[in-house]
Amino acid sequence: MKAIIQRVKYAKVEIDSSVVGSCEKGFMILLGVGQGDTKNDADKLLKKIPVLRIFEDENGKMNKSLLDIDGSALVVSQFTLYADCSHGRRPSFTDSASPDIANELYEYFVDGMKNSGVKSVQTGEFGADMAVELVNDGPVTIILDSKELH
Repeated sequence: MKAIIQRVKYAKVEIDSSVVGSCEKGFMILLGVGQGDTKNDADKLLKKIPVLRIFEDENGKMNKSLLDIDGSALVVSQFTLYADCSHGRRPSFTDSASPDIANELYEYFVDGMKNSGVKSVQTGEFGADMAVELVNDGPVTIILDSKELH
């Protein structure tokens, strides 16, 4: 499972020009589910993301977590994180999990974020064509892969 975490001043996701999810200061999380991923992969990300210290303290050092700042999160499914561009010019997405498995693990992750103590967790709509808007704060963007976490 892969997650792109962007520290944001705000983020929102729209479907057909209607806002379906948003967050203020916090994380925009793009979440991709790959072949073979399980709840264990989601748990590894859930253990790390809410406590990832990438917000500045009073001295300007990245010392505070999403929980420390009482921040919010917007989670959007993103199967294209598993794009294979190694051959030709058209990406292959065969490394992405099937939609039913991906949706199950996406929902599991979202529930885990909601239960982690994060003030507000909102989402896009799984499988929908969405427009995402955000202001990346820093910019700070972190890439996490559950296969690389202990």
